[in-house]
Amino acid sequence: MNRGLLYLVSSIAPLVMGAKAGETPAPIKSHQSLEWAPDASGQPVPLKTAEDWDRRRAAIVAGFEEAAGKLPSRENLPDLDVRVSERIETDRYVRETITFASEEGDRTPAYLYLPKDLKPGEKRAGIVALHPTGALGKGIVDGKGERPNRAYARELAERGHVVIAPDYLSFGDYKDYDFAADRYESGTMKGIWNHMRCVDLLVSRPEVDPEKIASIGHSLGGHNAIFHGVFDRRVKVIVSSCGWTPLHDYYGGDLKGWTSDRYIPSIRDRYALDPDQVPFDYYELIAALAPAAFFSNSPLRDANFDWRGVEKVAPQARRIYELHGVPEKLRIAYPDDEHDFPTIEREESYRFIERWLE
Repeated sequence: MNRGLLYLVSSIAPLVMGAKAGETPAPIKSHQSLEWAPDASGQPVPLKTAEDWDRRRAAIVAGFEEAAGKLPSRENLPDLDVRVSERIETDRYVRETITFASEEGDRTPAYLYLPKDLKPGEKRAGIVALHPTGALGKGIVDGKGERPNRAYARELAERGHVVIAPDYLSFGDYKDYDFAADRYESGTMKGIWNHMRCVDLLVSRPEVDPEKIASIGHSLGGHNAIFHGVFDRRVKVIVSSCGWTPLHDYYGGDLKGWTSDRYIPSIRDRYALDPDQVPFDYYELIAALAPAAFFSNSPLRDANFDWRGVEKVAPQARRIYELHGVPEKLRIAYPDDEHDFPTIEREESYRFIERWLE
């Protein structure tokens, strides 16, 4: 396959509004274009500089919060109050089963993996490992599930990293989570909050270098890693396997799968399942990760997240990475596979994490 030709064919030309003779036409606001930024009055102007991008990124976060709800203030956070219920030792790490206070009235269950070969005073990378959909929750990324290629929490721990693998709302030991009783407009925003608290826990550990934080996930965990990276700038590397495609390319624009309590109900309730009404898209979210390093595993036969949509985003997002001077920090792999995290791409993602956290 000729990637250069495919990039050329799939790139999206900016839409423009009418302009007087001699004037540069201003692009129309579109969540599927990264060619514009809002000026001081909110009107779209061509995006050319880092300052332009800062304004656009702020608009992207605001648009996501319009749909998913505001991220609550992180001032006056409660003590993490980590409680350990089980410790399992292997040759390379200790795995603790823990809960921690994510906020008042809620404790998040997780596995915490601690390497055994640490030298006195040594600090390692801290990695948040987010599991895919499945009743086992965090057990999946520990290798307890029936499907192979999902044990990335355990494998990263075996490589010597400090890893935290939380349960996502309604899975694992969080299976009885009551969405109706919390303060969030969406399960997605509560997930972002919890995953940021996972970073709080990691950076509180003496074994963790706070400048070396990554987030990785497959499927459900894949888009949650993206959401996490957009809101938590402490995360320096994001890995998303089978986690995203633009909204128009997700089952041909059928967005029902995004509307459960654990996701973003407003896509149904306020935006009528219409991709054109939703106030964000993955063009924006992927670009908003820059300058953090981003690795995407996007298989050619993934029935959930169409790689052809990923290809539409790639040249636009790469332009934003180039604007930051780090085009090499954007890597998209297209294995000839189904909705999976194949060994070759999975191990490449580990090396990618380690490269950019060095």
